[in-house]
Amino acid sequence: MKMLTDNFKRKIDYLRISVTDRCDLRCTYCMAEDVTFLPRQEVLSIEEIIKLTDIFNELGVKKFRLTGGEPLVRKNIVSIIEHLNNLKNQGKILEHTLTTNGTNLSRYASILRKNGVERINVSLDSLNAESFKKITKWGDLRKVINGIEVAKQEGIKIKINTVLTQNFNDKEIFDILDWCKRNHFDISLIEIMPIGDIGEKRFNQYLSMKKFEEDLVNKLNLIPSKYRTNGPSRYYEYSDHKSKIGIISAISHNFCDTCNRVRLTCTGKLYMCLGQNDFVDLKFALRNQTKNDIIALIEYAMLIKPKAHNFEIQKDNFEGYVNRYMNETGG
Repeated sequence: MKMLTDNFKRKIDYLRISVTDRCDLRCTYCMAEDVTFLPRQEVLSIEEIIKLTDIFNELGVKKFRLTGGEPLVRKNIVSIIEHLNNLKNQGKILEHTLTTNGTNLSRYASILRKNGVERINVSLDSLNAESFKKITKWGDLRKVINGIEVAKQEGIKIKINTVLTQNFNDKEIFDILDWCKRNHFDISLIEIMPIGDIGEKRFNQYLSMKKFEEDLVNKLNLIPSKYRTNGPSRYYEYSDHKSKIGIISAISHNFCDTCNRVRLTCTGKLYMCLGQNDFVDLKFALRNQTKNDIIALIEYAMLIKPKAHNFEIQKDNFEGYVNRYMNETGG
């Protein structure tokens, strides 16, 4: 079997697929408040996403994650999940997972479990109903917590993703960690990234994970863990509990040397790095050319995958900012 490898000899075996730019929340660090969603004709069809999934799989990609926007608002999303499960049952892929905001989990949890989704990431930045509504614009925390509970009862392993935001949830983090511990959820604490053209506001949201991580380790008596998933988290373990705490610190602790992933947007753009603006557009080839042409573009993308991102957050210099929102690229 072929294996995608970049110029730095990193094996690329993990694809994150954004199935839609749409979302039923408006988290302030993820998308513009007055967002205009893409016209339907610009978005890949379910069949086109499945075709690209098969091509990437033939090229050695064994791990897939569906993202968005919010993947569970995409019409007929189950068709993609069923297809990935078929590939898994045939031994062609190792796993397929999902990142969700949890608003539709109570409806979809049993379907996910039935179709081989063994673990999911749920984005959750506050356990305070008012704070949750503030950062999501109109989200109902009770609905998300209920969805998480239903998924837990279905036997799906849950990891919480929490973006650490200055003067918003930095004082609440220990309560969130305690809640995760009680529920046997792993959690990743994510340093805010300079993605989305909001200039100085992003600087004001940023809280360096470096000092926070030191305080966290000392206060909770955490132990560095060798545990790894497909993502960039560095994990710590409790001395008295199996739940793990992951740290994703794109700015204060670069993790690019182990990067094994690329991202496909819902419009067919292949981003080789979350922190760079370069992409290879697969949509035209998908709709007008041959499978070999698509493969050639993917292989070219590996040649220009950068060694590292250039994320940087400064108050008056926006050079290290990425001029697209997370709902465009996928989480």
